[in-house]
Amino acid sequence: MRAVIQAGGKGSRLRPYTLVLPKPLMPVGEYPVIEMLLKWLCRNGIQDVSITIGYLGHLIRSLCGDGRQWDMDISYSEEPKPLGTIGPLLLIKEQLAETFLVLNGDLITDLQLRDFIAHHKKQNCLVTIATTLKDVKVDLGVLDCDNGCVTSFREKPELKFRVSMGIYCLEPKILELIPNGVPFGFDDLMYRMLEKNLPVCTYDHTGLWMDIGREEDFQCAQETFLKNEVVFTGC
Repeated sequence: MRAVIQAGGKGSRLRPYTLVLPKPLMPVGEYPVIEMLLKWLCRNGIQDVSITIGYLGHLIRSLCGDGRQWDMDISYSEEPKPLGTIGPLLLIKEQLAETFLVLNGDLITDLQLRDFIAHHKKQNCLVTIATTLKDVKVDLGVLDCDNGCVTSFREKPELKFRVSMGIYCLEPKILELIPNGVPFGFDDLMYRMLEKNLPVCTYDHTGLWMDIGREEDFQCAQETFLKNEVVFTGC
């Protein structure tokens, strides 16, 4: 199975760090996050990888090369202009004739891909999203109101949301929903599928998942790395 790593974004939420390095090359401990991602794919038996690049993409090419150092076959697709998270798939559609994976280039996880893929095939969906629960702390007093009167009050509550992990299993037919040459994100794909009443499946993960796209999450990843270095870096 082929995995497509989306690594073309500018990482604006991690500036000023990403003025020098693209987000997938941000180090967690001693290792760039994309190296951890590739080693995780390696551990899960994925050898064919396409990396979509744009901003500072030459640096990603320099690090990852052709993938030989991880017994992988890595190819690249450079976006002529930013095309969102899903739009770049059309640039490599000839490589996506069978079920494939798409993942963000800034995440760390211990998701078992074999179980995820098996679940996708069992559900017979065009898209399966890996999901996890995310705690979001609201640093304000939250009011519930009805007709101008307070019915309940919560001081700085912590809420739980089911969120996308940025890991998707897709069928080639999904490419028919993507417009040519314009930015098209995963949110656009979800809206389009829901409008067309096309089923979208989920796979719930309770283990490790971190997205280093925000500074606070990046710092959290550094602390977690110190405790779990073997989990992150073994291939």
